[in-house]
Amino acid sequence: MNKVAVIDYGMGNLHSVTKAIEYVGRDLGEDTEVLVTSNAQDISQSDRVVFPGVGAIRDCMAEIKRLGIDNKIQDAIKEKPILAICVGMQALMKQSEENQGVQCMGLFDGRVKLFGDPLLDSENNIMKVPHMGWNQVRQTKNHALWRDIPDDSRFYFVHSYYVETEDNEKVAGITNYGLDIVSCLSKENIFAVQFHPEKSQKMGQTLLRNFLTWDGRELC
Repeated sequence: MNKVAVIDYGMGNLHSVTKAIEYVGRDLGEDTEVLVTSNAQDISQSDRVVFPGVGAIRDCMAEIKRLGIDNKIQDAIKEKPILAICVGMQALMKQSEENQGVQCMGLFDGRVKLFGDPLLDSENNIMKVPHMGWNQVRQTKNHALWRDIPDDSRFYFVHSYYVETEDNEKVAGITNYGLDIVSCLSKENIFAVQFHPEKSQKMGQTLLRNFLTWDGRELC
């Protein structure tokens, strides 16, 4: 039995994530139990953890701290694979400039910034914010979760803020939307994505399938 804990702190697209993981688990032909939870024991007894998130980072961090999710994730990081999605990825950074500045969990160096106001493309045309829709991800390092996913594959994004870091060794993917932004981070047994794999059709399913079989080591 492959037990997956999807962390519930009231801010994630939990139904879509859960259904996508269940679908991929069935496709793998193995028993996969997906539990939506904020309970420390459930998270501890799982084989792997998904940390989703949507909405304002201030509200997300308030709920994360109220429920002790930050401590539970710190414990989980010590022993099992973790996939962070969208605001879940942003919450792992040191800080965000959203809502006049919010301290985040600090598991990755860097911060979360607002797209330019206005955001312009290379020909000085105004680009829409939020960044919403399909876009390419350029893979910048080898990783087990990129297995069977061609470089520059397209994934589905919905976000107004983006991650910036100077720790290039942790960057696993780059996407251009007016500027190059970090769309994937990896460190040991953590893989974090700005896009939504649960909404990204075949490539998203492939990434989730790789996550369900991942042993927590970066290289294939």
